[in-house]
Amino acid sequence: MGAWGIRALNSDEGLDVLDFLGRSYLPGHTALRLEEAIAAMKDAGFFGDTFAEIDLYYDNSALALVELYLDWRDAGERPQGESWAGITAVTAGPEAVGFLLRYLRDIRDEVPGEDGEREIAALWRDSPSWDQWRAHLDALIQRLEQGGV
Repeated sequence: MGAWGIRALNSDEGLDVLDFLGRSYLPGHTALRLEEAIAAMKDAGFFGDTFAEIDLYYDNSALALVELYLDWRDAGERPQGESWAGITAVTAGPEAVGFLLRYLRDIRDEVPGEDGEREIAALWRDSPSWDQWRAHLDALIQRLEQGGV
């Protein structure tokens, strides 16, 4: 995992999410609709078929998508680049928010994968930024719970 901050958008996996959305989802759209983006990301392998399929990449994909959504909602911040220039809104219905909340809560609660641990939590726990990362995760969950739609 290449990361240069506690945010998933500041990681190689977060950049993969932005690149995929810009290349494969955004063309022809004027809004980023999280339900559609999640479906496209599932088809492209950014998420497993079920929540039981636990993977560092899936967790980072969920975190990056939440960060992107909340950055836009809270501050009107969107990624740089030509593919994002025509996007004027971001929307999320209850189904998309519920999907993302489930991922984030499973990360927070360290629901284990087949190997008995949640890899993303184990990696951050061994980092000097564990407390900051954990606070960031809690803040994302709280923000989604308080009006993510």
